[in-house]
Amino acid sequence: MGTSFKNEVVITLNNTIELSGELVIPEGATGIVIFSHGSGSSRFSSRNKMVARRLQENRIGTLLFDLLTPEEDRDYATRFNIDLLTQRLVATTQWLEHFQPAQHYGIGYFGASTGAASALKAAAVLPQIKAVISRGGRPDLAMDALDRVQAPTLLIVGSLDAKVLQLNDMAYQGLSCIKMLEVVEGATHLFSEQGKLDVVANLAVDWCRKYISEIPAS
Repeated sequence: MGTSFKNEVVITLNNTIELSGELVIPEGATGIVIFSHGSGSSRFSSRNKMVARRLQENRIGTLLFDLLTPEEDRDYATRFNIDLLTQRLVATTQWLEHFQPAQHYGIGYFGASTGAASALKAAAVLPQIKAVISRGGRPDLAMDALDRVQAPTLLIVGSLDAKVLQLNDMAYQGLSCIKMLEVVEGATHLFSEQGKLDVVANLAVDWCRKYISEIPAS
């Protein structure tokens, strides 16, 4: 499948912060998913890249980017600063909406670990977000914002990830939007078991097709 845009991008925020990313928009794309990675991860996460490829194969654009600068990422506490991560995600979303190749597409979020919390908190203040997907996420870290999330939200958790499953179930109860909690049988936190990440990717594609997909105005 061809692409209408594929390139490294530099997201400049407040004229001071520069975040690196890769934006891919397939030909005939029906939306774009912004990835919000978890603590200690980056845009080079093999798991997120695999899910991104599957989305691209299904005509859904992706933006993989680093929420923190290299200097900030060296501070362990900053990785868990959900409010800062949320601010970065909101600002990056606004940057994408004004980036010419990406204009007029519906936008969704895919968050992992703490990135899921920032995705939900960002969606709570950006009503235009079409959907949120969480993979092994910590939506409980966004409890104070869950009742304001309007975007249809999919929580994906491994059945063997007992503590995170419990936290997701608690957060699920706090969501008042369209929602679904999918438990992937036999999967642990990283979905590293054979075929389990494929299940995650297929669930993500289906959710995006249902809630994000729209053809931009010509």
